[in-house]
Amino acid sequence: MSDFDYDLFVIGGGSGGVRAARVAAAQGAKVALAEESRMGGTCVIRGCVPKKLMVFASGYREGFSEARAYGWDVQDGDFQWPTFRDRLNSELDRLEGVYRTLLDGSGVEIFDGRAVLSDAHTIQVNGEAKTAKHVLLATGGRPTRPDMPNADLGIVSDDIFHLDALPKRLLIIGGGYIACEFACIMAGLGVEVTQFYRGAQILRGFDDEARGLIAEMMREQGIDLRLGTNIVEMAPASEDHTLSWTGTDSDAAMGAAVQDLEALRHDASTTGPIWVKATNGQEGVFDRVLFATGRTPNTDGLGLEEIGVKVGRRGEVEVDEYSQTGVPSIYAIGDVTNRVNLTPVAIREGMAFVETVFKGNPTPVDHDLIPSAVFTQPEYGTVGMTEEEARDQEEIEVYCTSFRPMQTAFAGKPWRVLMKLIVAKSNRKILGCHIVAPNAGEMIQLAGVAVKMGATKEDFDRTVAVHPTMSEEIVTMKEPMRTA
Repeated sequence: MSDFDYDLFVIGGGSGGVRAARVAAAQGAKVALAEESRMGGTCVIRGCVPKKLMVFASGYREGFSEARAYGWDVQDGDFQWPTFRDRLNSELDRLEGVYRTLLDGSGVEIFDGRAVLSDAHTIQVNGEAKTAKHVLLATGGRPTRPDMPNADLGIVSDDIFHLDALPKRLLIIGGGYIACEFACIMAGLGVEVTQFYRGAQILRGFDDEARGLIAEMMREQGIDLRLGTNIVEMAPASEDHTLSWTGTDSDAAMGAAVQDLEALRHDASTTGPIWVKATNGQEGVFDRVLFATGRTPNTDGLGLEEIGVKVGRRGEVEVDEYSQTGVPSIYAIGDVTNRVNLTPVAIREGMAFVETVFKGNPTPVDHDLIPSAVFTQPEYGTVGMTEEEARDQEEIEVYCTSFRPMQTAFAGKPWRVLMKLIVAKSNRKILGCHIVAPNAGEMIQLAGVAVKMGATKEDFDRTVAVHPTMSEEIVTMKEPMRTA
């Protein structure tokens, strides 16, 4: 008989933790899982799923004018946020129920409450001490707020899905994928969006050519994107605050019209309109300010460092290639480790953990050539190296094309797409594939299979194109655009 209450205790009910718990239980392990918030974690409750449903909702706005270009007698409609929000919350409730049903069906005991470690094998939850042979940390992360006065006036991505009403004027701080995705979503829902990013270009770390095109297309959608700009002050707006952006800036978009403060005061939520001052000295008033400036692993108050689990500078749990911490009985997966913060990666890490611990098959986590998507409009799908990363390592050829796709070109829209392959000159392998286009996330999933298998440029060339499609350009680019 075991000396422990459980073979495995999972802390965190997100996608990675739930998958690990279920698969371990299927191997005959006695498993418990504790979640202090809602089952499903960031992805299901306040991340990927609700965000993607908002992406779908926002995409219909352009569809009205496109439909008219194709001969349909339709008029622009008004987006009803309460109707969508209530349906969204019902769907999230349903998905949370699915997660609970899956855990129950797998024989996993659920604790609704905060779990804290008191030693390498003991977990305190709901006033009880439980013991486990193995502990898996899967507590995820949370959005951060800047350390500045009145930062509490702003909201973070978790708050978006619970707004009583959409703002009429929204300021987004940040230039990462979350900031850019919500800028496109809110603009698509009819919100006037201004976005500050302190860097020279949005989507740092992604391919330069791709992120440049996305920035251009965001501006085409009416997003007032201001690079090299950050927020320095914010406060509740008053009659003394300027109603328009003041000062000078080389970007023509900075010449915003005078805003109606009384309308803002009427439309804003309980916080009221917010006055903001930028690093360039300009001032403005917004209904809402959204901070999308990064995320922090959820390790505070778990008792980790007290029992010898090392936590990094950004709060991440330090683990080896098998997701094991310096305390042999404790493992960690997902965003709490701050390795690759993607839901499918957390699930893969959970599966590798079960292989290692419960199947006797030590399995390191494979973080190489992970496809991913940024759900801007248009979307960005990517797998492998950027052009900048690749050329720093070896000689490459770059195959690239940018064009107006048939569907929107016919409707008179200015949208452009990008297809790009990074090829090693030495062995002709595809080192990276980058797609900026509608449904690029769907395309990159399939391209990712080929890249992961080690496909060469000639393998792509031998593949017959599907015509007429945007994606056919991936297999029809014959001559390199440039070498490096």
